Amino acid sequence: MKTLIRFLLRLLFRFRAYNVAALNVPGPVLLLPNHTAMIDWLFLGMCLEDDWKFVVSSVTAQTSWVHRKIMLNSRTFPIDTASPYSLKRMAEFLESGGRLVLFAEGRLTRTGSLMKLFDGTGFLLHKTGAKVITCHVRGLDRLPRMLTMNQNLKQWFPRVTVHFKDALTPPKLERVSATQARATLTTWLRDQMIAHRFAIEMQQEPATLLAAVAARAHFSPKFIVMEDATRQTLTYRRLMIGVDLMARQWRRVFSATLGERIGVLLPNINATPVALLSLWAAGKVPAILNYSTGTSTMLACAQLAGLKQIVTSRSFLQRARINVDPLVKAGVEMIFLEDVRARISDFEKYLAALRHKLFPRSALRMAPVQPDDTAVILFTSGSEGMPKGVELTHTNLIANIRQLFVITDIEDSDRIFNALPLFHSFGLTVGTLFPLVRGVYVFIYPSPLHYRVVPTVYYDRDCTVMIGTNTFLNGYARKAHPYDFRSLRYMFAGAEKVQEATANLWARRFGVRILEGYGATECGPGISLNTPMEAKHGAAGRLLPGMEYKLEPVEGVTNGGRLLVRGPNVMKGYLNPDANEKFKALGGWYDTGDIASVDAERYVTILGRLKRFAKVSGEMVSLTAVEDALAGAFPRFGLRCQVAVLSKPDEDKGEMLVAVTNEPRLTLEDLRTAIKAKGLTNLCVPREIKVVKEIPKLGTGKVNHRELAKMLLG
Repeated sequence: MKTLIRFLLRLLFRFRAYNVAALNVPGPVLLLPNHTAMIDWLFLGMCLEDDWKFVVSSVTAQTSWVHRKIMLNSRTFPIDTASPYSLKRMAEFLESGGRLVLFAEGRLTRTGSLMKLFDGTGFLLHKTGAKVITCHVRGLDRLPRMLTMNQNLKQWFPRVTVHFKDALTPPKLERVSATQARATLTTWLRDQMIAHRFAIEMQQEPATLLAAVAARAHFSPKFIVMEDATRQTLTYRRLMIGVDLMARQWRRVFSATLGERIGVLLPNINATPVALLSLWAAGKVPAILNYSTGTSTMLACAQLAGLKQIVTSRSFLQRARINVDPLVKAGVEMIFLEDVRARISDFEKYLAALRHKLFPRSALRMAPVQPDDTAVILFTSGSEGMPKGVELTHTNLIANIRQLFVITDIEDSDRIFNALPLFHSFGLTVGTLFPLVRGVYVFIYPSPLHYRVVPTVYYDRDCTVMIGTNTFLNGYARKAHPYDFRSLRYMFAGAEKVQEATANLWARRFGVRILEGYGATECGPGISLNTPMEAKHGAAGRLLPGMEYKLEPVEGVTNGGRLLVRGPNVMKGYLNPDANEKFKALGGWYDTGDIASVDAERYVTILGRLKRFAKVSGEMVSLTAVEDALAGAFPRFGLRCQVAVLSKPDEDKGEMLVAVTNEPRLTLEDLRTAIKAKGLTNLCVPREIKVVKEIPKLGTGKVNHRELAKMLLG
């Protein structure tokens, strides 16, 4: 009978099991799979010997004759989930050498992602010392609603695989309470299950960005995946047709050299992701230029990347009033999208549409790109110097996307709103590539600075997920109607520290919890993230799966150190020779340049940039912490009041703090009162105030401290 069932599962679901040898472990041992469908036990049972027992609910088993037949037999271990003795019975069975299969989530997932684990599992590990085998079941979440509880797209016979991990020994916890041990071991177990899923996703899914998007397009070709401010929508099929047509043009326009760098100077419109994907299809490496930095900086970046051609748009250059004459005079050729599109005939469009309709798997010709090849070149914000060119590989970006997959419960029905520019890694990876690979709708808006328009458009498009920065979120809060964000499920913020005043404002005005993350362009960008499942006030989230860290001591900093990270999302290297040499010398570690603390649960708290500390009377003072304390501290001046903090040499105390504000009525006494109210010492009180008409910002919304210092301190 078992042989027949296994044959049918292989025939209908193309079922495969991996690393089944890991199950050859004597008891006590717990097998802990994810729980995606009502029939996942059937697939697991085909891999297990007869002495394994499935933990089932005796109450659920009594609901019908079918439930009794399936759930009450020699292969099950019935328990009353409401009884405190259930855990004791399982512990006794394990201690006698038993082998149990336990769905630690206690219910079917509603999202396809791992839900919370009940801490009774941690108790079993603490009480029995049983070994743990984690198991990841892939594909069953796509079954129809009668068999699952999530809202993702459905298939009657999806491909199903089961992946077992070698047995793990839980950490021994000594001199801790039973309650603490339960919580600690449950968290450890969830981390193991997430890490296992991340490893499987990296092994099983396409390894390059274009291949990943194409695979998703084949699964749901009619799904509207993207829309821009012109209200032009793109289904996956239309997206891939556009990529195909543009890639054919690039092969005619550019040389045949694989890996040639091509500049991209475009805003947040549908054409930009199409251009990026088509450049990958043609074997080119897009270098995305930051048009907010000015022509001279763009020229320096183009020369650093060795660009000979830049893909742009005449209408964009005119509307944004960007002067590209210095680039042209330097020998850089402008390739205008309007001209490229005009060369595509109606017959070519018809043939492309026909190819993608009849032969979707083979219609798009892809260059032989490898996972470790450079996918994109981005340029750092340049807040403390000239921008650096960052080479991110396909593996870097795919890893960062899948790190986010496994810790968030984004569903197919979610709708993402992205107003962050694609020249910024947050806007590119999280705001654009993530939804394209994941298969969710994304609305891309051309500018995050339209504080009155963005909330209105968000409301109109019924989006559920939004990304932003502290500066932009403050701007939206000033202009938005309280009902504009009624549909918002998740607000992810990064690029700069979320100030407490901003978080409180959004919570009070919109009922929204801002989930802060932390990252860097060099890391694709995500390093850590708060989620609804795992959030900690004041921290920038837990380190993502696969991320390692270490803290190097910093003089004057007792609780923390200089943060270095390593993981699959850390860049290939810099284009700048000096910076790249320093990076390579670290052996894969990336020096964030931030002072941070990391607790036992891997939550990261950013104390400030190393370059943004001042030594006052021998003590290290974080300028970022002072800015955070002053943010929103002066309600009588309104939300527009902003304060930035700089430092300058001082004969008496080594350095002194200078407050820069756009509010002329602000006094030193106001600053002193606000600093004391936050519990900071007198060393944190600025001794001077400088008033400016407007505090300079970078394109990402961060304060441009380098420009500010140049303006005021020379």
